Amino acid sequence: MRKALAIDVGGTKIYNTIIDEKGKIISEIEKNYTPETFEEIKSLFRKIISKYENDVDVIAFSTCGAVNNQNTGILGSTGNIAKEYPSMDFASLSNKKVFVENDANCAAWAEHIIGASKGMPYSIMLTLGTGVGGGIILDNKLYKGKSGAAGEMHFKMRTDKHRKCTCGAYDCFESYASGTGLKITAEEMLNSKDITTYDVIDGWKKGDEKMTAVFNRWQEDILAGLIGLANIFDPDVIVLSGSMAEFVDTAYLTDAVNAEIVTRPTKVVKATTGNYSGMIGAALLALGENADG
Repeated sequence: MRKALAIDVGGTKIYNTIIDEKGKIISEIEKNYTPETFEEIKSLFRKIISKYENDVDVIAFSTCGAVNNQNTGILGSTGNIAKEYPSMDFASLSNKKVFVENDANCAAWAEHIIGASKGMPYSIMLTLGTGVGGGIILDNKLYKGKSGAAGEMHFKMRTDKHRKCTCGAYDCFESYASGTGLKITAEEMLNSKDITTYDVIDGWKKGDEKMTAVFNRWQEDILAGLIGLANIFDPDVIVLSGSMAEFVDTAYLTDAVNAEIVTRPTKVVKATTGNYSGMIGAALLALGENADG
């Protein structure tokens, strides 16, 4: 059975493991903190690859940042990693084939092949964390757009330049639906800068009236985005992953989305492939195998 060395690159941590063509993790998962400089990142990649490349058929990167349609490199700055990172020559890191894909796209593919959207030709996956990532599957294919940058969740939620987003624009879906968005919503509703996302979630769990109101507003902002996405893409399912997704009410969101969309009914579910879905999806894409065999 063919295998991939999967490497997941984030702004704070880099994970690696070996995954087979069925999407099964077959070696220990190793973690390194993301180095601050470009040269240190490249050196870490070379160290990981030299240790395992003789044991695998391909090197598969799941990375922050939009990736080109040739799956060879990053299209532009990611903002949360060394500024030179987009210039990385991934192919030069190994004598084996090197495959690169955006982390949210990889996670969406993992869900499509072995997870919550398995068997569904049309799906959208949203990763709700500090920011919001997105992956789109259309007719059983990963949709990347003309350049590779499709799936970025930076569509407008309002037009009055109320919140500046990490992308530099204002009032993007990410600035409302993310964990960061939840914190900002709490600050605005409670007129305090000393509130954390943890405070909101903890208070909501305990039934605190004010924190529940903040949480509900945040969930309604997520709902607004889901309605728009469902109307545009008419998906079988919308999959929610990431650290913040565990708190949302998918049954409520399913009913509320279907009450407003003009397309056929869809459903909202939580992801099932876990924290390493990026690596799993990267391996499956790189190996070019459908895990159903």
